[in-house]
Amino acid sequence: MTLFGEIYDSVNSIEVNTVGSIYKLVLSMLLGAVVGYERKLKGQQAGVRTFSLIAMGATLAMLLSIYVPQVYMGLKNGDPGRIAAQVITGIGFLGAGAIIQMKGSVRGLTTAAGIWMVAIIGMAVGLGMYWLSVVACALILFILVQLERIEKRVSRGSESRIIRIRTSVILHDIDGYRRVLAAHRIVLSNFFVDYDYENCETRLNLVVLMRDNTDYIELFAEFEKLHPTKAISLANQLSI
Repeated sequence: MTLFGEIYDSVNSIEVNTVGSIYKLVLSMLLGAVVGYERKLKGQQAGVRTFSLIAMGATLAMLLSIYVPQVYMGLKNGDPGRIAAQVITGIGFLGAGAIIQMKGSVRGLTTAAGIWMVAIIGMAVGLGMYWLSVVACALILFILVQLERIEKRVSRGSESRIIRIRTSVILHDIDGYRRVLAAHRIVLSNFFVDYDYENCETRLNLVVLMRDNTDYIELFAEFEKLHPTKAISLANQLSI
């Protein structure tokens, strides 16, 4: 038997061995790194190192889950449900750490889902399901890259923004602002009002869904005509 044949048999063996284990760890590291690189390009804190470690950890947990009963209990197939079952629980804590919640806005759900998927891929590699793992990684990249483009194209004009308005009068209704928004085809989803009676000011936060090509200058000019206005600004929900 050639050296290549021996390596091939070791990699595809149902028993845990050194060569096969190293191959699985390296493969899971690479697959995790690919997904982590895409997340890092999107500005996420969890990047190449994080995703690689998660995938490798899940693979190692699966290998241990097979190895322990294989060696100490004489079971060839082992019981991959013992240690590996705890991986899902542990990944839940990492996923929660990737989610940022700030004043009603949630960010990081996609990264958290990616962490969960990479952990499952690592477990699949540990079981020797190599091609399935590679295909799953490719599908993740398709979802994160291509489906995001399609989603933005289909939902163009539905980006959530906050319009902050500070007036020098106490507002008793926002009907005028509603009419201006409707004229610009902007959807008002919610609003928040803060009254300062001492200084006779109203701070109005309009949560809207608006198009990328909205003419903000014209929009703000029409807002300014409705009531004496001190300031108008635009922000996303993370900075409200």
